Amino acid sequence: MILDEVAVEDITEKVYHLNRNLKEGLKSPPESLSDLGAIESLRVPGKEEFRELREQPTDPQAEQELINSIEQVYFSTDSFDIVKYELEKLPPVLNLQELEEYRDKLKQQQAAVSKKVADLILEKQPAYVKELERVTSLQTGLQLAAVICTNGRRHLNIAKEGFTQASLGLLANQRKRQLLIGLLKSLRTIKTLQRTDVRLSEMLEEEDYPGAIQLCLECQKAASTFKHYSCISELNSKLQDTLEQIEEQLDVALSKICKNFDINHYTKVQQAYRLLGKTQTAMDQLHMHFTQAIHNTVFQVVLGYVELCAGNTDTKFQKLQYKDLCTHVTPDSYIPCLADLCKALWEVMLSYYRTMEWHEKHDSEDTISASEGSNMMGTEETNFDRGYIKKKLEHGLTRIWQDVQLKVKTYLLGTDLSIFKYDDFIFVLDIISRLMQVGEEFCGSKSEVLQESIRKQSVNYFKNYHRTRLDELRMFLENETWELCPVKSNFSILQLHEFKFMEQSRSPSVSPSKQPASTSSKTVTLFEQYCSGGNPFEIQANHKDEETEDVLASNGYESDEQEKSAYQEYDSDSDVPEELKRDYVDEQTGDAPVKSVSRETLKSRKKSDYSLNKVNAPILTNTTLNVIRLVGKYMQMMNILKPIAFDVIHFMSQLFDYYLYAIYTFFGRNDSLESTGLGLSSSRLRTTLNRIQESLIDLEVSADPTATLAAAEERKEKVPSPHLSHLVVLTSGDTLYGLAERVVATESLVFLAEQFEFLQPHLDAVMPAVKKPFLQQFYSQTVSTASELRKPIYWIVAGKAIDYEQMLLLMANVKWDVKEIMSQHNIYVDALLKEFEQFNRRLNEVSKRVRIPLPVSNILWEHCIRLANRTIVEGYANVKKCSNEGRALMQLDFQQFLMKLEKLTDIRPIPDKEFVETYIKAYYLTENDMERWIKEHREYSTKQLTNLVNVCLGSHINKKARQKLLAAIDDIDRPKR
Repeated sequence: MILDEVAVEDITEKVYHLNRNLKEGLKSPPESLSDLGAIESLRVPGKEEFRELREQPTDPQAEQELINSIEQVYFSTDSFDIVKYELEKLPPVLNLQELEEYRDKLKQQQAAVSKKVADLILEKQPAYVKELERVTSLQTGLQLAAVICTNGRRHLNIAKEGFTQASLGLLANQRKRQLLIGLLKSLRTIKTLQRTDVRLSEMLEEEDYPGAIQLCLECQKAASTFKHYSCISELNSKLQDTLEQIEEQLDVALSKICKNFDINHYTKVQQAYRLLGKTQTAMDQLHMHFTQAIHNTVFQVVLGYVELCAGNTDTKFQKLQYKDLCTHVTPDSYIPCLADLCKALWEVMLSYYRTMEWHEKHDSEDTISASEGSNMMGTEETNFDRGYIKKKLEHGLTRIWQDVQLKVKTYLLGTDLSIFKYDDFIFVLDIISRLMQVGEEFCGSKSEVLQESIRKQSVNYFKNYHRTRLDELRMFLENETWELCPVKSNFSILQLHEFKFMEQSRSPSVSPSKQPASTSSKTVTLFEQYCSGGNPFEIQANHKDEETEDVLASNGYESDEQEKSAYQEYDSDSDVPEELKRDYVDEQTGDAPVKSVSRETLKSRKKSDYSLNKVNAPILTNTTLNVIRLVGKYMQMMNILKPIAFDVIHFMSQLFDYYLYAIYTFFGRNDSLESTGLGLSSSRLRTTLNRIQESLIDLEVSADPTATLAAAEERKEKVPSPHLSHLVVLTSGDTLYGLAERVVATESLVFLAEQFEFLQPHLDAVMPAVKKPFLQQFYSQTVSTASELRKPIYWIVAGKAIDYEQMLLLMANVKWDVKEIMSQHNIYVDALLKEFEQFNRRLNEVSKRVRIPLPVSNILWEHCIRLANRTIVEGYANVKKCSNEGRALMQLDFQQFLMKLEKLTDIRPIPDKEFVETYIKAYYLTENDMERWIKEHREYSTKQLTNLVNVCLGSHINKKARQKLLAAIDDIDRPKR
């Protein structure tokens, strides 16, 4: 029998439901049994039918085409009505043949489907049989389970009847007891939680913030365990409020770090924030607190001084802005307020510095502990927090220093610093300089804000101050009597209070702002020095007047023994003091003598050394001392504020320029000097004096109303030329024309130049590199010319100390055309030697008032001898007639002069000795030799050369030769005209 389509679908669906029920489990035995009955009621084709279907000749491709030709609607759901569908498809007019053909087609399709289903059933039949056996076995197991359940219910009924109600009550009570014990434990925990607020308050008072947070977090964790109790919800909210309160107090505790860093306190705070997991937030808050601390600190310091000076408690100052408040600081309280302001800011910056130190130390410890641990996730998070904190702290350095600079700059701009005295202004600069050093050590910044602000005010202040000091110097010079200021022989400018900073710079207790460039190899920073205590802004008050000056001698001698020994006569080698032996050097070159110093040498040394009866103390005046003090003050300002070093050194050079110009104007200006042709003033000295006169000296008596504004401004930078005091007399021969005053003035200038030379390395160290050529030029063209003023100044004395005109008159009365060789010298030689002896006595008299250094006495003797020799040549040039014997007499006179002169002075060789001897010997030259001699010796004047030719006429030179020689002299003299 061939299966139809409906039968196949029913079988398939029943098998599907059966398999699903077996997997999910049977709902009940009856239902399962009914399902099995339904399956058994189906008629399965017999083997003959399957064999008949298989034995039919088939073409698989034709069968598949038949199946594919079946309309899709036949494969729809079970509700599909095939008959109705086919009837509806019939045409209105029926055709029997077409219907039969269509019926045959349907039968063929049905046969193909039935055969396909039969093939599929045969293919799955072994699995079907196996599954059917498994279902049968399952049915047997279910029947056994039903029997077991029935027996269990029967036994339970027996047990129920065997136990009493009391036994079940005991079990219930035991269970209730266990529940109540758990409840009691929970209640005790809840009670403890409710009392934790008291303990938290105690821990907060003890500043045990980590413990308080740890306790609060544990309470919150415990509260979450008992959240099913209604009372816990309120407690949980209370704990959350407490935790927020702890965070607020923790923030307050964090703000205290900004002014007074405490390691233990900060460690607790950081541990607390770490427990909260807010280390980054803590760092942000810390920087905000530091900014606020800077503002509050400076405001409170300035407000305190303003209210103190106001003398009342008016609250109007508290409402002012900080910028406006700074304008109310009085000049008397300005410096103390600035010092306290810097002290307070130092405390804030030191706290930040120690905060960074704390984090660097603990970061290294955390790194070591993290490397030993195994929690990689926690380590990465910690490293991220640590990196964030490090960057935040490094960025905060510059930010905090900028805030400090702005606050101090605002304070400085609140008052005009020009109203302060110099010492007070230096005090302000020193404080600011030290603050800038603090900033440089704090964050490596060059303090551009403070530098620019203080530089402008310093330059303006210093210009006005320098102008006042120049006018003051002019007043001192015009009232100076050039008396010796007695100082000790060991006097040094470092002993003056103004130069104490140069010695104190070597002391570790002195402000590092005063440290010179050359310091020890290991520099200790201010933060390292004052980390444990102290304040760098308290140094100046401690060292300002700690020492007094002791540089003046009472009477020019440092002791009675020195004064007594100064007037001893040295009759033997044992009488010669060791100091003199030690000091016997060439004062021109500074070299020691090649040979040992003998007694005779020392005795001869006394001829020209007029300082044996005086202590070898520096020669200077009160004005010189004042100039040196000014230089010290200028260097203080330059050392404190290096950006204005060039301006300060320029003003220092003007002090020296004006002093040098004044000495030259008072004692060295003489137009007749240059006419001598001796080159007393070098070209460098003349250039220096001209430069000073053009750049510094105001030669105009009164201002020209028609002058331009630029010219008026230029004149403000200049100083009127000084005038010598009328108390200084330079015309008396008894005092050698003011020689004592000239020595004091000139040697004080030389001493001042020596001090500038001593200070050159220090000035060079602070001078900017681009400005160093100015400093080098100042020293090479100005300071080094100070000693050159000796020649023109002492030349004036030498020119008046000897009566050279009288000597010319005596020489004019001598008869030189003698016929025989004379053995006696002329009287003019004796007269000239007497003049020198008198000059020597006068020098000794002057040396009793003022020590005359050996270079000075040598210059004086050199000038006098040079003038005497030139006067002798001039006297010989005035001779009308002279014989060979007369020339011999000239040589005799000059040799007698030299012999006696060498006993008065130890200057060797005698200046211009060859000048005289060469002129005398030229008389004997032939015509050709004399012409060559005239061309080679241009140091003689035209008059002297002409007279030499005229005197030789008739003896060995004829008229023709005379005309030739005179023409040669005229050729030499022509360029000079």
